[in-house]
Amino acid sequence: MNRLIKHGIIFVQGFLLINLLWWLASTLLDINVIPNPILVYKQFPTIFEDNIYIHIGASLKRIGLGLLLSLLVGIPIGILMGYSKLANKILYPLIYFSYPIPKTALLPVTMLLWGMRDGSKIAIIFLIIVFQVIVSVRDSVSHIDRTMYQVTRSAGANKSQIIRHVTLPAILPELLTNIRVSLGTAVSILFFIEAYGTKYGMGYYILDAWSRINYIDMYLGIIVISIVGFILFVSIDIIADKICRWSNQ
Repeated sequence: MNRLIKHGIIFVQGFLLINLLWWLASTLLDINVIPNPILVYKQFPTIFEDNIYIHIGASLKRIGLGLLLSLLVGIPIGILMGYSKLANKILYPLIYFSYPIPKTALLPVTMLLWGMRDGSKIAIIFLIIVFQVIVSVRDSVSHIDRTMYQVTRSAGANKSQIIRHVTLPAILPELLTNIRVSLGTAVSILFFIEAYGTKYGMGYYILDAWSRINYIDMYLGIIVISIVGFILFVSIDIIADKICRWSNQ
C-alpha cells in the first residue's frame, strides 16, 4: 500500500508539473499546435466515443506478446551465456553488435518478413526487449555467488532444481528493472510502428488525429498513451517489490 501511495504522489506531482509547463507554453506561444490543456481535458470524454479501449487493447496486445516472446527466448539464452563460457564467447559478439542497432530501422525488414499487420509490430517490440533480457540475465547469472551452487548441490539438488531455486530468484530483480525500462521504450515507439497496416492502436490514434490536423484529439491520444506507459511502469515496479522482497532487505 505504501508503494502505491508513493507512486500516486509521484504521478500527481509529475502530472501537475507537466500541465503547468504545457499551459505556460500554450499561453506564451499562442499557436494551434500547442492548445490550452484546459481545452484538451474538456474534450476528454470524446475519446470514449472514438473506441479508445479498442486502441489501448490493440497496443497492449502487441506489447504483451512482444514481452512474452522476449522472455521465452531471452531468459534461456541469458542463462546459457551465464553458465557456459563457450556459449558466451560465441554469442556475445552477436549481442554486442546487434544491441545498439536502432530497432525501428528494421521495421521495413520485419514488414517484408511478417507483413504489415501485427506480426511486424510484435517483432520490433520483441527486438527492443529481448536484448535487455539476455544481457540482464547473463550478467545476473555471472554475479551469483558460486558457494550458493555448492550448498545446493551438496543438498542433493539437480540442475533443474538449481535453476529454479538459485538462478531464477537471483536474476529476477535486475531482469524486472530492465523490463521496466524496455517497456517504456516499447510504448514510446508505438507511434512509429503502428503507423502502417493497422487501424487500431494508440500510435495509430495519435497519427490519425495529427494527419487530420485535429490537435485536440492528438493531445488526448498522447495523454492516454502516457498514462498507459506509466501504469505499465508502476505495475512492473509493484511486481518486483512483491516477488523480490529479499533484494530490498
